[in-house]
Amino acid sequence: MVKRDYYEVLNVARNASEGELKKAYRQMALKYHPDKNPGDKEAEDKFKEASEAYEVLRDAEKRQVYDQFGHEGLKGQGAGFSGFDDIFSNFGDIFGEFFGGGGGRQRTGNDLRADTTITFEEAAFGIEKKIDVRKHVICETCRGSRCKPGTTPETCSTCKGTGQVIRSQGFFSLSTPCPQCHGQGQIVRDPCTDCRGEGVVVDSKSISVNIPAGVDDGSRLRLRGEGEAGPGLPPGDLYVFVRVKPHEFFHRDEYHILCRLNLSVSQAALGADIEVPTLDGETKVINIPAGTQSGERYRIPGGGIPHLRGHGRGDQIIQFFVEVPKKLNKRQKELYQELAEIDGQPVKEKIKGFFEKLGL
Repeated sequence: MVKRDYYEVLNVARNASEGELKKAYRQMALKYHPDKNPGDKEAEDKFKEASEAYEVLRDAEKRQVYDQFGHEGLKGQGAGFSGFDDIFSNFGDIFGEFFGGGGGRQRTGNDLRADTTITFEEAAFGIEKKIDVRKHVICETCRGSRCKPGTTPETCSTCKGTGQVIRSQGFFSLSTPCPQCHGQGQIVRDPCTDCRGEGVVVDSKSISVNIPAGVDDGSRLRLRGEGEAGPGLPPGDLYVFVRVKPHEFFHRDEYHILCRLNLSVSQAALGADIEVPTLDGETKVINIPAGTQSGERYRIPGGGIPHLRGHGRGDQIIQFFVEVPKKLNKRQKELYQELAEIDGQPVKEKIKGFFEKLGL
C-alpha cells in the first residue's frame, strides 16, 4: 500500500507551524478516534495514518529527513506505531484535552465471558437470569490502594509517577513501562495483608442479566463494569453469550417462526378446522380450505418473535404437508379404489388394463 504524503494526511501546508500541526492532528484524532467509531476499520486506518503523520512532522529532525527524502528516508527508523496503546502513550497530553484524562482510553481490568442457555420462549419474550461469575474484585480492606490501612503508596522516583520511561534512540524516543513500578507509577512499601498488595481478591458473584425479548441464538450481551478489576484499575466488562435451545415445533427465521402441520389426504381435499399451538402458549383454530396442496402456507400476522429494537412482531408461518397413509385396512382400500375409478386414474390393481388400452 502506497503511503500518502504526511502533509496531505493532516491537510496542512508544508511550512505549517508546530501549533498548526497539533491543531490539525487534534481535529483528525477526535473525528476518527476508535472509541467514537467502534468497529469502523476505515476510521481506525485514518486514525493510525494521522497519528503516524503527526509523530513524524512534530519532530524537527524527522521532519527534516522526511522533507528531504520522503518516506524512503524514514525506512528502517521505526516510523509509526505498534498499536493504539502506543499512540495513546505518546500523545496522552493531546487526548487528555478532549477525553478528560491523561490518555485516549481509560485503562480497565480484564473483560470476562459467561455463557447462559435459555428456552425458545424465553428468547422470544425476554427473561432475567442469574449468572454466577468468579472474578477479581476490588479488595474491601485497602479499597484497591494495595496498601495496608493507614498507609499510602509512594510516587515512583524513576518515572515520577507516569508509569513510563522514555529512552532516546537516535532520532526517536521509545516509551516503555517503568521497570521500578512495573507501569503503576507508584511503589507500595506496606502492602495490604488481605490482598497481598494486589489491590484485588478473587470472589464469586451472582449477577442479574436482563435478556431482552427477541434475542437470537449466539447473541452477545455486554454488562459494563462487571468484568475483573485490576490493580489500581476499574473493572472491565462482562460479555454474556446466549444459547437458545431448539424448539420441538417452532423454528426461527429472523423474526418469523415457522412450523410444520401434517394433514391427512381427506383433510387436504375436503378442508378442516384445526387447532395449532402458538408462541404465546395458547392454541388457535385455523381454517384449512378444501383442496389445500402440500407445501402451501398459512400466515398468522403478529404471531412471531418480538422485534429486538422497535415495535411489532414477526409472523407465525404454518406450512402444510399432506401425509399419504402407508398402511390401509380393507375398507380404506375399497374406498380409495372407488375414488380412483371415479377420477379415472390407474391404480396398482388396474395397471395391466391401463397399458392394454394403450396397446402396449
